[in-house]
Amino acid sequence: MSWSTREIAELAGTSLRAVRHYHEVGLLAEPERRANGYKQYGVPHLVRLLRVKRLVDLGFSLNQIAETVDEGEHPGQALRTLDAELAATIERLQRARLELATLIEQRAPADLPAELTPGEATVLSETDRSLLLVMTRLMNGEQLQAYGALVRNLPAHPINREFDELPADAGEPIRQDLVERMVPYLRRLRQDHPDLPDLYTDGPRGEKFVRETMETVLRELYNPAQLDVLHRTHVIVDEPTQLRPGRNATERR
Repeated sequence: MSWSTREIAELAGTSLRAVRHYHEVGLLAEPERRANGYKQYGVPHLVRLLRVKRLVDLGFSLNQIAETVDEGEHPGQALRTLDAELAATIERLQRARLELATLIEQRAPADLPAELTPGEATVLSETDRSLLLVMTRLMNGEQLQAYGALVRNLPAHPINREFDELPADAGEPIRQDLVERMVPYLRRLRQDHPDLPDLYTDGPRGEKFVRETMETVLRELYNPAQLDVLHRTHVIVDEPTQLRPGRNATERR
């Protein structure tokens, strides 16, 4: 007795597409064809397909199956490797569920890590959230916790909206006025968070990488007038001659 491709796929509990893919990657030998050109699968093909299907259901990758499907002995090492991979996956999913529970309970934005969930009084613009999202890829765990405390406790202030709406062609008087009113607000934030780590010197990827990344991101997110205001504010508050936008841009919130 022989079976067609569709018949053997149904018998093995898999799909036509899967059978054809197993042929392509060499897990299942091509059968002979009838006079009419149709493939005819025999019992050895069915047994082989059932073995492959069993390993797929257990979670083996096709590469792992290629290495183990023909083993006559118990594939202990392969099973232990798969078990470790599944354990890691379960741990990752459990962490994801905990984060989801926090997001649901706190009605937090899903695009930011739970550590950066804004407080009730915190108002983040789309630009702020984009900046924070990039910063999460540049921070270590300690930095993430510290910046999270800042974001959760950022006081609402009307100057934030003025900064967000500052046009690129804003004149000198408007820029200077905004700087003078932002400075005391930023100084108060520094006083409230004196231990906030520096994004550049403490970052896990090194100062050069972090600085280049942040400078690129800031040029895309903020217009020239906003960048000028941030720089002036930073010079007054911190005195260094070089702008450290990662900290300053976030703290103004």
